[in-house]
Order: sequence, then C-alpha cells, then structure tokens
Amino acid sequence: MYNDEHNLYHYTYRKDGSETDAHSAPQGEPLQPQSSGPQQPVQEMKPVKKNRIGLKVTALALCCALLGGAVGGGVAWGVSNSSGGTSVNVSGRTVSQVSLKTVDGKTEMSDAEVYAANVNSVVSINVTGTSGYNFFGQPVQSASSGSGFVLTSDGYIVTNYHVVENAETVKVTMYNGDEYDAQYVGGDEDYDIAVIKIEATDLPAVTLGNSENLNVGDHVLAIGNPLGDLTFSMSGGMVSSVNRTINVDGTPFNMIQTDTSINPGNSGGPLLNSYGEVVGIVSAKYSSYGTSGESVEGLGFAIPINDVISMIQDIMTNGYVSNKAYLGATIGTLTSSMAQQYRYDISQGAFVYSVEDGSPAAQAGLQLGDVITAIDGTEIASLDDLTAAKKSYSAGDTSTLTVYRQGETVTLELTWGTAPAETTQTDAQQDTQSSGGQNGGNGYTNPYDLFEYFFG
Repeated sequence: MYNDEHNLYHYTYRKDGSETDAHSAPQGEPLQPQSSGPQQPVQEMKPVKKNRIGLKVTALALCCALLGGAVGGGVAWGVSNSSGGTSVNVSGRTVSQVSLKTVDGKTEMSDAEVYAANVNSVVSINVTGTSGYNFFGQPVQSASSGSGFVLTSDGYIVTNYHVVENAETVKVTMYNGDEYDAQYVGGDEDYDIAVIKIEATDLPAVTLGNSENLNVGDHVLAIGNPLGDLTFSMSGGMVSSVNRTINVDGTPFNMIQTDTSINPGNSGGPLLNSYGEVVGIVSAKYSSYGTSGESVEGLGFAIPINDVISMIQDIMTNGYVSNKAYLGATIGTLTSSMAQQYRYDISQGAFVYSVEDGSPAAQAGLQLGDVITAIDGTEIASLDDLTAAKKSYSAGDTSTLTVYRQGETVTLELTWGTAPAETTQTDAQQDTQSSGGQNGGNGYTNPYDLFEYFFG
C-alpha cells in the first residue's frame, strides 16, 4: 500500500496502510503506536501477470545477437590470426598458358586452343552504303557490320553476301588492330556467300574441314563480332541438326543448325569443330528468322562449307559462280486460285510465266503456261521447291522435267545452262522471279492475263 506522509510515498505490505520502522524494535519493548492523524485512502495493487512468451522471445533475440557478434568477432579474429586455427583457403594454382597449336585435322583441341589457333584469321567487317533517298531526294547513308575469315594468306576473305550487299566502302579490321580497305570480288545471293580482298601478305589463313562429317551432338564454336561492338567473341554449343532446310524470303537454304549463340554481327564468321577446322559460315540473318517475327534462343544456323567451297573458288577466279545452273525462264508458284481461273486439273507446281529465247528452257521445249511438277522424280510444288532442286545441279547437267500442259502430263529433257555473268552479278536471274515479265520470249506482266491467252 502507499501512504502519503509529508508528500512522500512509502510502500507498505500491510493492508491497513501502517508502516514499520526501518529497524526492528528492541526485544521486550513494545512497539510505539503511530502518530494519530487522518488516514489516507488505501488503494490495493492488483498482481501483474507476467508475459512469459514475450520474455522468452526477447531473451532468444538477445542470445542470437550476442552469439552472432561472437561468431563475427571469431571469424574476423581467425582471418587476422590464422595461427589460432581458423584460416581461409586460397588456391596457389598458377595460370596455365594456352599453347598455340597447328590445326592438322587429327588433334582434338580445347576450346581455348581452338580460339588461339583461329582468332587471328577472323576479321571484323564494317561497311557503308546508301539505303535510299530522303524526302528531299538526298541519299541516306547506312552503316552495318559483320564478320569474315581469311581463306588465303594473300588476302582473300569469305563472308556472307548480305553483309557486303550494296556496300560502297568495306573496311576490314584484324585481331591485332590492323585495318585494310577491302575490294568486293563477287558473291551469290542464292547461297549467301561473298568474297572480298585486301592487299596483304603472310596472313594467317583458316583450315577447312568436312561439314559432311558432322553429327548431331558434336561440339562446335563460333568466333565473330556480335552486335558489331563485342569484337572477336567466341561462343560454343553443339550441332542441333544437319541438313536442315529453312526458307528465308522465299529462298531455301540447307543449313547446319546449332545452339551456339549467333547474333547480328556474327554473320560471315566461321563455325569451327573441335579440331579447329572451319565447317560452316554462320549467319545471324537466318538465326533470327520466324514466320511471325518471334524472338528465338538457342537457335543458330551456318552454311555447310562443303556446299559452297567450289563456288567460293569460282568467285575468286571469275568474280561470280560461273557453273551455276541456269534455266532461262520466269517461274512462279501455281496457286489454287490461279488453277481455278485457268481451269487446271492441278493446284500446285512451278508455273512458267515466260521463256527466254534460246535459253535452256526454250531448247527443252518449255512453254508459257506449263507447270513443272517434278524434276528427276523429285516433286515440285512451288517456286521454292524448284529453287532448292536447282541448287543441286551445275551447268551442263541434264534433268528430266515432268510438266503439266493443258490437261496432259509430258516429260522434257533439260540440259542446265550457264548463268550469264551480268545476270549473276546483278542477281536478276529470271529463274527465281515470282512474277511474269517479257524476257525476249512470250510473257505477260500480269499472270491473270494468261486467261485471255488461253481462253480469250
């Protein structure tokens, strides 16, 4: 209880509020009565129930804090006082030097060794050109970048056709920083290959391998300049598929599919096997294709080196692919609406819009309105099929054409011709056109005008 005496509070355990002296009274002496006076109201204190759970939580937190501090102090002490038994293990391994090996086609190499053996043969390509005209009729300058690799020690470099297409200036940068002005030698859009030349000697050239020996699952590497800024980068992966046929902008390509990272700027660089040999020409253009423009990951493509090496050598000698098979006709895809309009019994094939006078097509007897349905027994359902089939032939080869003509099926013997140099250089070959036009023979600008030709 609390009593108020001289404005001071004193605690007492007596219910009546009285207090005892600080010292016990001597034995035998009666206790002196308290001075009389008015008694103050007595307020009884209720016992307080202790929150034991809260106390336990608080105690636990304090223990953890103390223990953490002790551990931290112990670690700090151990780092600075390793003699006390606590220490940090640090590796004493020395950096191993990558040996520069010669690519001999027999010795399998580590990724680092493949890079060391080939990086000096990879080049960065920067081009400038004109991409049209603005509102005022002034030319709009454009710039792009890609990759390539040195094929011969005297300066011939291989890249993709789309890297140097329509380029006005081409500059090449080597791994050591040397820069050269390059001249365009020639290329082929159908195979997306091109050759450029720099004036230099004793350049480190790549070693070509055999792309036909690739198996799904084989390890491959790509060296190039992704995004044009991350120069001489290497990425690795595996062969995901071989002989993969893809269609880009209406042109079929036979490709090596890989999950090696290939990005814009990698185009034209080498795809290397684990022996350091070039087995393909990588292309970011085809690694980002899609029917709906979706982005892709783990999907890259490279042109098999075996498919194009003879053409590359032809370009180096003649400036173009001189033995490229040539038909000399304007071809398109027969659609179901066209077939209905012309009253054809078939609904697919390669439709002949026109035939050039004196061309291999004319000599074989191909006519306006014919529909090519097969070549040497291989079904032809569209212009894409015909283009893909034509790639397997060279000038001078013979083929048997199966042709639908006015309700009947006829066979024609065709000897593939040689593409004219000016036609190949300008990529205006009639064989791959999809709309009609007069080219020295019977032809119509609008394919539906054929209705009048047949039935008018």
